[in-house]
Amino acid sequence: MKPLLAGIAALALAAPAAAQSLEDEVFYHIFTRSMRDSNGDAQGDLKGIEQSLPYLQRLGITSILLTPLYPSPFYHNYFASSFDGVDPEFGTMRDYRSLIRAIHARGLKIYLDQEFQYVAYDHPWFRSALGHPNSPYSDFLIFHGPNNTKPESGVFNITIAQRFPGAQTGITTVNLNSPKVRNWAADYLLDWVDPNHDGDFSDGVDGFRVDHMMDDLDNKHLLTGLFDSFWKPVFAKLRATNPRIRIVAEQWDWGDGGDFLRRGDVDAAFAFPLTGAIRSFDKSKIVAAIAALDKAIPAGKHELVFVENHDMGRIASDPAMTPEKLRTAATLMLALKGTPSIYYGQELGMRGTPRDEYKSDEREIGMREAFRWSATVDAPGQANWYKGPKSYWTQRFARDRDGVSVAEQDRDPNSLLNHYRRLLRLRATHPALRSGDQRVVPTQDNLLAVERTGNERLLILANLSGRPAHYTVTGLDLLSGKKLTKALLRPYAATIIRR
Repeated sequence: MKPLLAGIAALALAAPAAAQSLEDEVFYHIFTRSMRDSNGDAQGDLKGIEQSLPYLQRLGITSILLTPLYPSPFYHNYFASSFDGVDPEFGTMRDYRSLIRAIHARGLKIYLDQEFQYVAYDHPWFRSALGHPNSPYSDFLIFHGPNNTKPESGVFNITIAQRFPGAQTGITTVNLNSPKVRNWAADYLLDWVDPNHDGDFSDGVDGFRVDHMMDDLDNKHLLTGLFDSFWKPVFAKLRATNPRIRIVAEQWDWGDGGDFLRRGDVDAAFAFPLTGAIRSFDKSKIVAAIAALDKAIPAGKHELVFVENHDMGRIASDPAMTPEKLRTAATLMLALKGTPSIYYGQELGMRGTPRDEYKSDEREIGMREAFRWSATVDAPGQANWYKGPKSYWTQRFARDRDGVSVAEQDRDPNSLLNHYRRLLRLRATHPALRSGDQRVVPTQDNLLAVERTGNERLLILANLSGRPAHYTVTGLDLLSGKKLTKALLRPYAATIIRR
């Protein structure tokens, strides 16, 4: 085996060390229904995720983030029907407990996505309180008019939501001003943190993602000052029980997250400005986003750096996207300051965009297609829950033997998957890429240079133009293993150099 290929194999097989802090973590964001089907019903499930752990650990993941598990009439499981247990299509609580044990046995962490600002009309709270002001859950929801007859609308002022597969379901807003709801929320989350209430957290989650977090919910001026009155007291109760619990906010405005880190008291937010900048391949936008985030992040707080998630089209489907650009986006996302978050299948170059022909949640199915384990789309294990006569199946983005699968990329040293594996191993073995300082180095034209320093000096170089770029530098190219006296980068290529 050639030295470079041997190095790739060694990097790919090495498991990451257990993450000690958020800056050491690497998130893998799983759309639960789409990851892996373990029982042949075409639904991604908890057993399927457990079966995927060896793959994820080999990739270099430390932390798994799951979209909501609770029962819901919606395929994405936001807008709960109940907050008890897990969606039966995902499995049982026994399956969930097995997954937790398996994740922690590997030294990995698990985070659950939570959204309890809204519920579906079939939720017990709503069924009990609608038309019944004396219901014990009357204070849990917001009603207008006499006798709880007019429920408040849900997110985006939606009352009746169109949903997959061509059905309708009502959604309404939870009354976060209610002390009863605040106490319920804290106790509910604590049940996931310490299920047995015995102080042993090995059977609980390591953190939460708060979906659509706001201080004034939906800017309606009905539920205001929520940072102080709701979120911070709930977080304080969680931390009093387990000081190591971590809270990540999905800030509603997709901004820099500074207000959520300061006033909202979360541990991390998402680096949305950097997402768009990286995907633009525009040097000035990337430099500006780096500066804005450096200014926004308080000491001791963090940002999750990502290039795609379940609410946006996949980067591989961006106009004029190329394999080299996908590698460079990965290099920047994993080497710039912040905690990386990889959306499932991103490391394979999975494609997907919204379909505007749909006016329901079917619009986003293309960005949430089944993870590609096999070269053929309909192979066992593929979570093709959306299979049917509509365009999101008949015109799906995944195609047989298109090169976008684990089976096709696993043994190819030049694949995007193995590029991710190599980058993640470099991040795990070089502390400067995790916790080091960051400085943009002035350069001419469209060559981006960013220095990471700590116990060593590393230089991230990215050519953001369609022409070859030269840079005078002496050091070791960590991606190729070659010693350099100058760097020659192909169009839209990137590398990391130890100086």
